[in-house]
Amino acid sequence: MLRSNQFDVIIVGGSYSGLSAALALGRSVRKTLIIDSGKPCNTSTPHSHNFLTQDGKTPSEISAIAKEQVLKYESVQFYKGLASSAKKMIDSFSILTESGEEFIGRKVIFATGIKDIMPDIEGFAECWGKSIIHCPYCHGYEVKGKKTGVLSNDNFTLDYLKMIKNLSPDITLLTNGKVNFSKDDLNRIKRNNISIVETVIDSFEQENGKLKSVLFQNGEKLSLNVLYTHPPFVQHSEIPQMLGCKINENGLIEVDEGGRTSVSGLYACGDNSSMRSLTVASFTGMVAGVHVNKLLCDEEFL
Repeated sequence: MLRSNQFDVIIVGGSYSGLSAALALGRSVRKTLIIDSGKPCNTSTPHSHNFLTQDGKTPSEISAIAKEQVLKYESVQFYKGLASSAKKMIDSFSILTESGEEFIGRKVIFATGIKDIMPDIEGFAECWGKSIIHCPYCHGYEVKGKKTGVLSNDNFTLDYLKMIKNLSPDITLLTNGKVNFSKDDLNRIKRNNISIVETVIDSFEQENGKLKSVLFQNGEKLSLNVLYTHPPFVQHSEIPQMLGCKINENGLIEVDEGGRTSVSGLYACGDNSSMRSLTVASFTGMVAGVHVNKLLCDEEFL
């Protein structure tokens, strides 16, 4: 049971960045509410990596420890539910939840993350986060040296291949259609002994999320242990845009170095506005929390 619906700060999203922001605010004795629906984008990932002191732990382990530590601060409260809409008032924001409850915050931090758009290919979703992965830094070490595929056909492909080649000598580039590269880029790819398959993919053969092979529409089959790809994404919450937040060319919320959005009093942190990483999420959450507290201090110190 929440003690009030009035808060200094409302944080929408209670994963790594949101909890990190709440920790900074709790230690500044700010009355803070975290609203979280319990649906982080890394749910399917068995283990998290490249996060100092937490390397190899499950995402749920890390967030459970973080939540326990944050809620020890008496000024921080947690509400499990989905923020469905919001409106900006004269000197505060109103956040409405899916169940119809309203909370008022002087400032708001969105730590809502992003949502990957899965391709409509059989077997992809079952492997996502396990043997079909997006980040060499997050997951590459665990699959180094294995027979590797890369599903990509855009301007990021060459840079993607450079990082992955350092981890595996056996790489096949799958473009899922006619290649979309310059002649120079094609020559560079071939010079690095990376084969290219342009055939359209039919499905992924897998067992309990473990990739076995790629089946193509022409009936051919390619055995693979792991596949890298970067599917398109959308903002997990539409509320920041509804409030007027600018979105940059990469589909992320536009923020300054302190997490300020284009809307006064509204901040963003984590995957919705920066590089996709647990460490970065935690860092940007802390930075947003500190900057929001400073803004409140400035307003109160008359």
